Amino acid sequence: MNTGTVFLLLNGEPPKKLPNFSDYKIICATDGAYSYLKENNIIPTFISGDFDSLIDLPKDVEIIETPDQDFTDFDKILKILFDKGFKNIDVFGASGQEQDHFLGNLHTAIQWKNKLKLTFYDNYSRYFLADKSTKVIDCKNKNISLVPLPIATNITTEGLQYPLKKENLTFGERISTRNKAIENTIKITFETGELFIFINN
Repeated sequence: MNTGTVFLLLNGEPPKKLPNFSDYKIICATDGAYSYLKENNIIPTFISGDFDSLIDLPKDVEIIETPDQDFTDFDKILKILFDKGFKNIDVFGASGQEQDHFLGNLHTAIQWKNKLKLTFYDNYSRYFLADKSTKVIDCKNKNISLVPLPIATNITTEGLQYPLKKENLTFGERISTRNKAIENTIKITFETGELFIFINN
């Protein structure tokens, strides 16, 4: 297994502020997101996709063609990273612009939850699939939202202004948005289902 974290850029809303790339083992992107890296003079380790919209292919970057239309570009690049032995991936550009892509990316995250550790970042928040017991640090006074897809049961929270105590959340019936962290470290546990945690910047 490759240690270290991957920076992955998808073709959604690009980050207004770039992270410190020295924190990452490799940099990669789908073909539609490559132009943003090029504009910011960032050379990725590789880019992947079907390259139907990228005319001028870079000469100094590894190109991995993934023409299979049965899978999204996000799913295909995750498989490449998994095959290369990476596990921890920070995903940028997964939300914004076309919202069906955003929902599709959440769907893909659930599919890969047992193989990869994905953390998403956009210009407003970071979000990720919670483990059955999850601690989040450095979040005092930030807004915290808990979104089940579609159900999460027996949720208990510590460190939030409005705590949950063995309660269920169901998308379309009840979710928990815009709660506030009153402690620097919060803890969230649940029993079954899938639960995304959103932490506003």
